[in-house]
Amino acid sequence: MKEINTGLDANARKSVAEALNGVLADTYVLYQKTHAYHWNVTGPQFPALHVMFEQQYREMWAALDEIAERVRALGAFAPASGKAFASLASIESAEAEPPKAVDMLKNLLEGHEALIRRARQALETAEEAGDVASEDLLTQRVQIHEKTAWMLRSTAA
Repeated sequence: MKEINTGLDANARKSVAEALNGVLADTYVLYQKTHAYHWNVTGPQFPALHVMFEQQYREMWAALDEIAERVRALGAFAPASGKAFASLASIESAEAEPPKAVDMLKNLLEGHEALIRRARQALETAEEAGDVASEDLLTQRVQIHEKTAWMLRSTAA
């Protein structure tokens, strides 16, 4: 197969792909947690939270594909197993027993804020590498997760 010749050297591509795989893993774990909370939320806020969590997990589901495809475009492989995602993620999986709705909001807020921090670190890596495509993707991810964190913070208040 022909070598990748897109203006980024192999080391730059590797470092960006590794950073993106961390963002991918955290996104996957947060997607799963949000989906589980969608299924298991109870209480007076059920209708609103059920809908909000669905919007959030659907958005992250679409993002997973974008991030993984960017990793592949850089010539690396995306994680392909729960074990791989767990080893790369900084966000904890959902609890075995669903927490109360207010704690779901707090847990998801913490997850989105952790993901924002991780995406910012990956953005720095992409900037250093001169990888504008990854910078663009990560900038969009930061914006989306910041808005989601704001919504969760406002709902939990």
